[in-house]
Amino acid sequence: MGDKPGFFGRLVQGLTKTRDNIAHGFDAIFSGFSSIDDDFYEELEETLIMADLGINTTTAIIEDLRMKVKENKIKEPEECRVLLMNSMKEQMKLEDNAYDFETRKSVVLLIGVNGVGKTTSVGKLAGQMKDQGKRVMVAAADTFRAAAIEQLTEWAHRANVDIIAQKEGSDPAAVIYDAVTAAKARNVDVLLCDTAGRLHNKKNLMEELKKIDRVIEREYPEAYRETLVVLDGTTGQNAMVQAKEFSEVADVTGIVLTKLDGTAKGGIAIAIQAELGIPVKYIGIGEKIDDLQRFHAEEFVDALFQKNE
Repeated sequence: MGDKPGFFGRLVQGLTKTRDNIAHGFDAIFSGFSSIDDDFYEELEETLIMADLGINTTTAIIEDLRMKVKENKIKEPEECRVLLMNSMKEQMKLEDNAYDFETRKSVVLLIGVNGVGKTTSVGKLAGQMKDQGKRVMVAAADTFRAAAIEQLTEWAHRANVDIIAQKEGSDPAAVIYDAVTAAKARNVDVLLCDTAGRLHNKKNLMEELKKIDRVIEREYPEAYRETLVVLDGTTGQNAMVQAKEFSEVADVTGIVLTKLDGTAKGGIAIAIQAELGIPVKYIGIGEKIDDLQRFHAEEFVDALFQKNE
């Protein structure tokens, strides 16, 4: 998924609301304080919490900052800017194998509640992987909504990838069974599955995911497994709650955070990783197919602190 030039520019643009929400605060603090004291830290803390970084993450970042200020005998508030940025980046380290599923024969489940951009994310990932020359197949296992099946079918046509679907209301595990069988027969590299996410009925969701899991284990044990939870960035702390709840019912390996361009709560990307230990792997900052990209902590934090020209 080559990082096309211009994504950083679009990221900077997409994070405008979040940046406006926190940058003014930061600027005021860094230029308004002449020394680093408790009031300085308190103001910083408040600004981070307002950006939806959450209490725990903020506390960790501030403690880290206090330590570095002491160690490096820093006296000027302005010098804390880079330290703060580094501390935020450190909260979000990705493992070396974060994107292994892109290069191996894999089955990727995307889960998430309705309306977060889950089906669209499946379609965008399918299109991008197809563009990289991979054999891609999608499975419409969110059989609860006819609209999801139609939407995914449209994405599949657009991306020119195979789709396995049944009619609305059919058993999701049966769709996965068909998809896995077809994926093996057609030597598919990545099978992307759109699955339901009815969190209000956790027990049913759990059973459904277990059933899907059993089918994949039995029929395609050699496949590399990835489970991504899709979250709507505009919902801030609510997205955190969903991530937590999904991680209780599934073996979640990563997060897709959508709609970051429409929110002042972009700090949630940092909070989710720091608090839950689940890495954000993709972020969405717009409608276009390449507006969903791999998440880079460095770029994200740099974009957050980019001075508005």
